[in-house]
Amino acid sequence: MSYSIDVYRKQIQAEKNFFQYALFLSFFPQLVAGPIVSARILLPALQNMFSWKYIPIREGLWLILSGLVKKAVIADRISTISDFVYQFPESVSTFFAWMGVISYSIQIYCDFSGYADIAIGSALLLGVRLPENFRLPYTATSFSDFWKRWHISLSGWLREYLYIPLGGNRISNLITYRNLLITMILGGLWHGASWNFIVWGFLHGIFLVLEKYVQDSIDLPWKENSFLKRGINLVYQVFVILSICLIWVFFRSRTFSGSIELLKTLFSFHGGIEPTYTMQSQFLMIFSLCFWLLGLEKKRSYTGPSLVLERISLWFYSLL
Repeated sequence: MSYSIDVYRKQIQAEKNFFQYALFLSFFPQLVAGPIVSARILLPALQNMFSWKYIPIREGLWLILSGLVKKAVIADRISTISDFVYQFPESVSTFFAWMGVISYSIQIYCDFSGYADIAIGSALLLGVRLPENFRLPYTATSFSDFWKRWHISLSGWLREYLYIPLGGNRISNLITYRNLLITMILGGLWHGASWNFIVWGFLHGIFLVLEKYVQDSIDLPWKENSFLKRGINLVYQVFVILSICLIWVFFRSRTFSGSIELLKTLFSFHGGIEPTYTMQSQFLMIFSLCFWLLGLEKKRSYTGPSLVLERISLWFYSLL
């Protein structure tokens, strides 16, 4: 679709080489679970894939290995907890329900980013560098920041081919809010034709609209106080991450009624089926392993505290 739109807009010329076009359509690293790459980026990369002086084999293998660890070691292991909670949302205890919600938030990130890492690493071994698709999304400081870090290629596709053609933020605030809502709802439908995905997209859209309204229209009194501003920003960051975890409930649940049942359990503070000792220890081990991986990922582009984070969490993981 993006290829046809780009050709129609005359942003690229139609590819006249059938085999090159077929390679663009069937390039397996980005075909199923890799980054969504537009023709004007991928076609030139495919044309130059054999002109590299060297192939970054070490980087490619590292990405494939990290993707396998995320998928096979973390996501598949912790899914046993989230699967049980989402299968019996009305029967588990509140503590177990929260454990399941957090587990799924970890699971879906490691699933998606793991597949993306494998795809990007595989493409590197073939001489094609695909764009980064996840950038530590759970360190986001706002909802808009989250969507600059989560599934970056999908966010960019929706912005370029849906949000901007609708008018983006160029016309008026009301039109901008409308465009944000429409884009996020259709982004939810992109994942599947279900009311749960519509609600998931709608809630993200509502939070983005409220966030933009506050930024554009309200003069916050703590802007001049740096200490108070840091404190408020930290509280808001925690609120953002917890809200995103809760919104995942609609994404994961099979039915809308199941989502409501789990949300009731989360905030009713009642007893029920408790997690086994094995589940609790598995959750703690995987949670600490995620912090260790977070340190490794931060070290790719940052220095300093990330190394400390990596070492502390590795010791914590060893003790468990």
